[in-house]
Amino acid sequence: MLKKYIIKNNRIEEENSLSPEQAGILLFVNPQAEEQKYLIDVLKIDEHTLASAMDPEELPRLETEPEHTALILNRPRNYSGKDQLVFRVASMGLFLYKDKLVIVLPEEIPLFIGKRFNTVADLDEVFLKIIYNAISHYLEHLRVINMITEEIEDKMTQSMDNKYLLNLFSLEKSLVYYASAITANGFVFEKLRNFSNRIGLSEQNKEMLDDIIVENTQSQKQAEIYSNILASMMDARASIVNNNLNLLVKKLNTITIWIMVPTFVVSAFSMNVAIPLSKHPHAFLIIMGLAVLSVWCAVLYWKYRKW
Repeated sequence: MLKKYIIKNNRIEEENSLSPEQAGILLFVNPQAEEQKYLIDVLKIDEHTLASAMDPEELPRLETEPEHTALILNRPRNYSGKDQLVFRVASMGLFLYKDKLVIVLPEEIPLFIGKRFNTVADLDEVFLKIIYNAISHYLEHLRVINMITEEIEDKMTQSMDNKYLLNLFSLEKSLVYYASAITANGFVFEKLRNFSNRIGLSEQNKEMLDDIIVENTQSQKQAEIYSNILASMMDARASIVNNNLNLLVKKLNTITIWIMVPTFVVSAFSMNVAIPLSKHPHAFLIIMGLAVLSVWCAVLYWKYRKW
């Protein structure tokens, strides 16, 4: 799917009536064979680079071609309930020409949103603000992961269900994905800063690129901290679950023993042989009293041993 945009009055406006040559910004979402042919033959995008833009396993990288600058970036993937608390990353391709910006996405996402896109001056600024938004998306997901982790921690203190441990394992896996992707993005941003003069970035855009690098470093540190904390606390949380199980088993054993003691007393007087008190008129009350006394003695012994 192809969407076309122009920069008009310092704002990005969708203009699908224009031809691809007239539009300043071309957004390709999961491009089909004909669109891929246009990207490769007309816009001179390398076929391997184009495939990398839609491959979630591809590492970020920056390439400078005679006609354009190609940036493969890792961004957070849209989360859905089917992911079961696994936050994944996806790739996107940004191809910056002198008079055009081409964006290739494997899936449709809200791209030009947020206050950053209230005003844009040129394609270079749009290029950098898309990167900035991707970093902000990481930070939002990291905050959500932290909130979910705290909620699961509260539930684990009261429940022995394995699903909470499995949820934590999923979140730990997500943090590993994010920390790896953010770190890889950081190397590309440093390279982009080194090539800023060759690309032709203005001083204002260079300052924005510096802010992007700082923001990315902060998100990287945050992801690593969350990942380390979650990994170091997994054993403690597993111990909590085991301790809860032990307490429950202890209570069940206590109840079982307290039931077995009077049962033994009553069973002893129920044998089909000659037993004491068989002719006593108050034998039933005496046996019940002995059963109650046995329970009381078991309770006192339990408390004495502090079990």
